[in-house]
Amino acid sequence: MSDAAHSLKDRAREELRNYAVVSAYLYVCFGALLLYKSALLQEAGGDLLPHGVAIVKALILGKFILLGEAAGVGTRVGGRTLLKSIATKSVLFFLLLVALTVLEELVVGKVHGHSFARTVAEIEQRSVLEALATCLLLLLVLVPLIAVKELSRTLGPGVLSRLMKGSIPDRAG
Repeated sequence: MSDAAHSLKDRAREELRNYAVVSAYLYVCFGALLLYKSALLQEAGGDLLPHGVAIVKALILGKFILLGEAAGVGTRVGGRTLLKSIATKSVLFFLLLVALTVLEELVVGKVHGHSFARTVAEIEQRSVLEALATCLLLLLVLVPLIAVKELSRTLGPGVLSRLMKGSIPDRAG
């Protein structure tokens, strides 16, 4: 196998691993939120929500995040502190995910035979409070994800992974 083919295979493997890790993290977060929402609905006499929604949403948003990384979202905010970089990238990825989610809903509406006007009207009918809460939760889910990615990038390839998997030296004494 040539070096170029081997490199492409390694890159594809790394991208797939990254996608799996991001999607798994998002699934755990969305699954917990959906479980909480289901518990509240059940307590109020409502139906349980389908938990397959969490995995689908995690896979879609995971892919959106990888597309944002490939497009270089937030890479031009260099020369800042780590904290500012995390905050800026979190907000930029949040805005990207909101925009792509709205676009996704328009496409899904079109696939189901709805006009764009009807889909937009359905989006607008949602509770402002629910939309705001959903956006805030998405931002709160993104911050730790972006923080880990930025910390890993700052420390260098493999350093954070080695720190997480290795033993912590005793600093007492």
